[in-house]
Amino acid sequence: MNGSDYISIVTETIDNAWNSQADEIAKASSEIAAAIIRKNNVFVFGCSHAGIIAEEVFYRTGGLAVINPIFFPGFMLNTRPITMTSALERVPGLGKIIFEKNNIGHGDCLIIHSVSGRNTVPVDMALEARRNGVKTICITNLSYSNAVDSRHPDGKRLFEVCDIVIDNKGVIGDAAITIDGLPEKIGPTSTTVGTALINGIVIEAVNLMISEGIVPPVLMSANLDGGDRHNEKIFEEYRNNIFYM
Repeated sequence: MNGSDYISIVTETIDNAWNSQADEIAKASSEIAAAIIRKNNVFVFGCSHAGIIAEEVFYRTGGLAVINPIFFPGFMLNTRPITMTSALERVPGLGKIIFEKNNIGHGDCLIIHSVSGRNTVPVDMALEARRNGVKTICITNLSYSNAVDSRHPDGKRLFEVCDIVIDNKGVIGDAAITIDGLPEKIGPTSTTVGTALINGIVIEAVNLMISEGIVPPVLMSANLDGGDRHNEKIFEEYRNNIFYM
């Protein structure tokens, strides 16, 4: 298998993940739109590479200005040694602290991305959300998650503690390409599929807001004429719902 096979697999996986989960995707889009319409808050969180989708959808041209990333320094990819991210993701109680320190409250919406769904911090975040009346949407890999044991003290995996579950339809272990002579698989799919899914969900949420007569707070490129002024008006209108400025 080669790079062309990888592109084909990613494309097929995105199509499968999107087209086979219409009900869950509609629920996720509805929760995001409803939270924004109510002037509640929307957050997105992931550890290490799973956090890339949080970077993808905040302060982004063509994105909703009110999606707030949760960036914990020990989970960012500039952490050194990078192996610390794997160790911290397994620490009980850390997810509760991160939840409590990020302005998340009743009626808000929290998107959590975790491919295996087995580690403690994402599960703790979801459990805290449930205790505080926060709706949770997870993007995970159900095949992978069902093949491994939870590392959470309660024995729960992420898909078991979230309100809405979106499956990225990846393979166990995430890497999808086998090459003769190489024992390990290469070519992970979760980031590409995850960013496609979350952008598609955001677009559906925007459509729902428009159908309700709401002007969605969508950012323009700062490199387009009029972009700065357009974005400044959004930042002012939604200043109580944006926490990354």
